[in-house]
Amino acid sequence: MARSHIAVALGAALIASLIVAQLVINLGLPQVDFWHWRLDQGRHDHTQTHLYSGKQASEAVEDPSQYLIGVGKADITGPVVELNLMGYANSSQIGTGLRQRLYSRAFIVGSPSDPSQRFVYMVLDTQSGDTAIRNGILEGVAALGSAYSVYTQKNVAVTGTHSHAGPAAWLNYLLPQITSQGFDKQSYKAIVDGAVLSIKRAHEGLTLGTIGSGSAKVNNANINRSLYAYLANPAAERARYTDDVDKTMTLLKFTRASDGKNIGILNWFAVHGTSLLGNQTIVAADNKGVAAYLFEQDIAANAASANAADGFVAGFSQANVGDTTPNVLGAYCEDGSNQECKLEDSTCGGKSQDCHGRGPFFGLNDGGHKSCYEIGNRQFQGAKGIYDSGSFTAITGSVRSFHTFVDYSNFTFTLPNGTTVSTCPAALGNSFAAGTSDGPGAFDFVQNDPGAPNNPFWNIVGSAIAPPGAKQIKCQQPKPILLNVGEAKTPYDWSPNIVDVQVLRVGQFFIIVSPGEATTMSGRRWREAVYNKALSANIVSSATPPIVVLGGPANSYTHYIATEEEYNIQRYEGASTLYGPHTLNAYINRTLTYLPSLADEATTTAPAGPTPPDNRDRSISLITGVVYDGSGSHKFGDVLTGPAASSSRGSLVKVVFQGANPRNNLRLEGTFTSVEKQNSDGTWTQVKNDQDWELVYEWKRVNGLTGTSNVTVSWDTAITGPAAGTYRIKYYGDSKAIGGTITAFEGTSAAFKLT
Repeated sequence: MARSHIAVALGAALIASLIVAQLVINLGLPQVDFWHWRLDQGRHDHTQTHLYSGKQASEAVEDPSQYLIGVGKADITGPVVELNLMGYANSSQIGTGLRQRLYSRAFIVGSPSDPSQRFVYMVLDTQSGDTAIRNGILEGVAALGSAYSVYTQKNVAVTGTHSHAGPAAWLNYLLPQITSQGFDKQSYKAIVDGAVLSIKRAHEGLTLGTIGSGSAKVNNANINRSLYAYLANPAAERARYTDDVDKTMTLLKFTRASDGKNIGILNWFAVHGTSLLGNQTIVAADNKGVAAYLFEQDIAANAASANAADGFVAGFSQANVGDTTPNVLGAYCEDGSNQECKLEDSTCGGKSQDCHGRGPFFGLNDGGHKSCYEIGNRQFQGAKGIYDSGSFTAITGSVRSFHTFVDYSNFTFTLPNGTTVSTCPAALGNSFAAGTSDGPGAFDFVQNDPGAPNNPFWNIVGSAIAPPGAKQIKCQQPKPILLNVGEAKTPYDWSPNIVDVQVLRVGQFFIIVSPGEATTMSGRRWREAVYNKALSANIVSSATPPIVVLGGPANSYTHYIATEEEYNIQRYEGASTLYGPHTLNAYINRTLTYLPSLADEATTTAPAGPTPPDNRDRSISLITGVVYDGSGSHKFGDVLTGPAASSSRGSLVKVVFQGANPRNNLRLEGTFTSVEKQNSDGTWTQVKNDQDWELVYEWKRVNGLTGTSNVTVSWDTAITGPAAGTYRIKYYGDSKAIGGTITAFEGTSAAFKLT
C-alpha cells in the first residue's frame, strides 16, 4: 500500500486498540458475533446459459487447446459512508459517497474431461486478497452444492487490484483493522457474497473454448517510486531490462467454441492503485477499475465488430506492483520549492510529509480523479491494442494448480549458492511509518532509515506491542524493528506468519499467485525462476516455452516482497518486507519445490501445510450501526436543490435530495442514483448509474440528533459527451425508522435539457 496500513494515525490508534483489547479480555466484553452467511438471494442473477455438463465433457473429442472456460462478474460494493477507506491507513479518510461500484470478476479454466483439473482466478476491486475473505468465499462456494465441490483451497486464487479507495474493515489480522476501528460484518459480507456470486455466474456459464495469450508495452502508465532501492540491485541484472518498472501487459483472451465469440479477457500489469489520493473520500475502484469499466463499455458498444458475446468480462489484475506508482510526473516537494524529492529517502528538507507523487493531471485539486481516469484509460488502450491486434499465442496443454501454507516465522532453507538461511517472524521497520510519495507518513520517519527509532512515543508503542528479542533483532537485520507484529498476539494475531504459496497452470501459461507486493526486480526473479524450472523439470517443452505472470496481492496480505539488495536499503518497501532479508528467496524456494506437481504425469501435490488463524469470530469492532434517519420538514427523496432548466453539454449538473444513510441498503447489483433520458414518446430510459465514472453520489450528515442528511448527485457531462436531449436524475434510498424498520423511497429531479 501507499502507506501500507498505518502511517499517520497508527500511533494513537495502536494505544487505543491495546486499551480496548485489554478491556475485552479483562471484562469479558462481547466480541464480534459471526453467522454462517449465505448468498443474498435478493441479488438479480444475470447468468449465462452455456453450462458444459459432465456428460458433454466426457463425450468431447480430446483437444489440448480446448478448455472449459467461464467468466462472471458481481457487485461487491460495501458501505460507502461512515467507514474508513482501505489503503492509506488514514483514520480521517472516512467514506462520503460513491463514484464507481466495485466488482469481483471471476475467470474459470478447466479440463473438459477431468473436473478435478480446474481453477478460479478472481480479480476483486479491493486493496488485496485476504485470509478472512478467502475463507468466506470457499465456504460460500461449498454451500452452493455438490457441483461446486471442485473449487477448493488448492485452485481458488483471490487477488485484489490494490485500489486504495474502497471500504475497509474486512481483513483477518488486527494491524489493518486498527485505523478502521475494527472489523465490519457488512463490509465483509458484501465482498464475500459478491465474490461467490461471480464464481456462480462463471460456473453456470462454463462452455468449451480456447485461450490465447498476447502482450504489448503500455507506456506512461507507471514509473518506479523507489528508484534508489531499485538501483541497489546488481548493475548486470538491471542491464538486462530496458525499464526500471515492467511496462509489459500480458493478456489472456477467452473464446467460445460454439460461435467463435470472445467472452472475456484477463490481463496483468503493474501499477499501484494510488491514483486517487489519500485526501479524497469517494469510493471507487481506482485506475484498474476505470480500465475494466472502459473495456467492458467499449465491448458492449461495439460487440459485433469486437466479436464479443453478451456478458463480456474484462479483468485487469495487478502484477509485481511493489515499487510502482501511477503518479508518472514524478515526486516533488509541496513546500513551495517545487523541487524533486531527494532520491535517497524521498524527503524535502529532511521531512517526508511534503514529498508527493504527481499524476498526469496534477494541480487540479480534485483528489486525483482526473489522473485516475487517465491512467485507467492508458491501461484500457493498451489492453484494447492487444485484443485488436490478432497476435495471440495459442495456449495448449493441461490445467493444473497447487496451493500450500508455509510458516515463515522460522523457515530454514538452502539458497542456490548452498548457504543455509532462515526467515523471521513478521516485523515492520522504521521506514514503514515514513510511507511513500504516494502517501507520506508522519512523525519524524523517513525512507532509507536504518537507525533505531528516535521517537520516544514510538519506542513506547513498539514495546507495548511485543518487544523483539535478540534473535528477532538479528534475524531482521539490517531492518530496525519498529513494530514486531509477527510476535504480537493480543488480543489476536496482528499480522500473518503463515502465508499462501500458490501457482496455477493452463498449458504453457503459469500464474504465480503472490500474497505480497513484489517489487519490480522481485517479480522478475520469481518469474524467471518459474520459467527455468518449468523447462528443466519438463513441465512444458521448449517448443511451447512458458509464459509466466505474477498476480497479487492475493489470498492473504503479507505487505511487501523486496529483493535482498532492496531490503538492505530499508526504504519503505524493504521496511515492509515482513520476514527478513530472505523473504523473496523463501517464496521462490517453496514455489520451485512444488512446481513439479503441475506436470502432466505428476503423482504428488503440495501439502496443505499449517492452517493460518481465522479471526472472523473474534475480531473487535468499534464501528457503530445506523441508529435512525430523519427527514425534518421534508419527505425522504424531496429535491432540495434542483438542476438548471437548461445546461450546455460539458457542464456539471447537480441535484440535492433529502437523503438517508446508504448503509441501510447497499443496493448490491443495483444503484443509488441514475440519469434517465426522455424518449420521443415521453417515456424515460436509464442511461447512467452507479457503475459510471461521471455520476457521483455524495452523502452528508446534516444533524446527528435529528438524523437528517442530504444526498448530492453530480453528473459530469464533459467526460463522455452525452447527446442533446431532456434528462432527469433519480435517487434511490432507504430510510431507517426508530425501532429499525427500513423503508425504500425514490427521489426524482425536474426534467432539464442538455443543449
